[in-house]
Amino acid sequence: MALNFRPTYLNTRSIDTFIQTALHEDIGDGDHSTLAAVPATAQRQARLIIKDTGMMAGMELASYIFHAVDPALQVTTLIEDGSMVKYGDIGLTVTGKAQSILQAERLVLNCMQRMSGIATYTHQLVQLISHTKAKLLDTRKTTPNFRLMEKWAVAIGGGLNHRFGLFDMIILKDNHIDYAGGVTQAIQATHQYLKEKDKNLNIVVETRNLKEVEEVLQIGNITRIMLDNMPPDRMREAIALINGRFPTEASGGITEETIGAVAESGVDYISVGALTHSVKSLDISLKAF
Repeated sequence: MALNFRPTYLNTRSIDTFIQTALHEDIGDGDHSTLAAVPATAQRQARLIIKDTGMMAGMELASYIFHAVDPALQVTTLIEDGSMVKYGDIGLTVTGKAQSILQAERLVLNCMQRMSGIATYTHQLVQLISHTKAKLLDTRKTTPNFRLMEKWAVAIGGGLNHRFGLFDMIILKDNHIDYAGGVTQAIQATHQYLKEKDKNLNIVVETRNLKEVEEVLQIGNITRIMLDNMPPDRMREAIALINGRFPTEASGGITEETIGAVAESGVDYISVGALTHSVKSLDISLKAF
C-alpha cells in the first residue's frame, strides 16, 4: 500500500509497530464483549460516517489497522486523506467478520478523529500564511506514543514536519543556552560534541532578543536562527540584521490571530505547538449497516 504523504520517518514497519502496540493496549487477552455476544461466524458490514466539517486524515492508516486485525477484511476507501469532508459523508466501508470489525473499531476512530482534527487545523493555518513565503512547522509537543501519527496528520494538512525527536536535530533552546553559560558557549560545545561523536546534525539556535541574534551571527556555523516570542516588529529587525545569512524560524505563542502578521515579517518558517497539543478532534463514527 502506497503512502500518499510520506514524512521521512514514516514507513510500513513503524506503522505496524504502532498498530500492534495500540491493539495490545486495547484488546489485551481478548475483546470479551464481542467474543461473548457476537457469533464467530457472523459476517457484517460497517460504514465510516463523518459527523463534522474538516479535512480527512487517517484514512490510509485505517486500512492498515483493519488489515492488521484481520487480513480478510475488505476495506473500500471512498474519501482520500487530504480531502475536505462535511457532515453525512461516508469515508469508507468495511466488510467481513463482525468480530474483527468490532475489535478494530475504536483504534480506527481514535486515530482518525485526532488526525483529522490536526490536519484540519494545520490546513487552516497554512491558508492564513499562503500569501507569504513562510512555511508552517510542527513541534515535539505531541501525545506520547502517538507522535508518528500526529506528524503524519500535519503533513496531510499541508504543514512541514520539524525534527521527529531529540535525536535527529539539535535545537539549542533558552534552557540549553542558560545552562551552557551563553549562546557562544552552547554553540561551541555543540560543535565539539558533534566532532567527538562523528555526527552530522543540523543546528538551530533559539534567540530571545537582538543581542543574542548578533551573537549567533558572530559565531555562525549553524543551520537556522529561531526567533522566540518576538513581536512582528522585532522579528523584522532581526531578519534585517540576519540579512539572508541563515534561514529564520518564528516560535512561541503563535495563534491563528497572530500568525498572519508573523508570516508577513519575512520569516522562513513558523513553528506552532498548537497543531498537535490543542486541536479539536473531528466527530467520526463507525456504524453497522
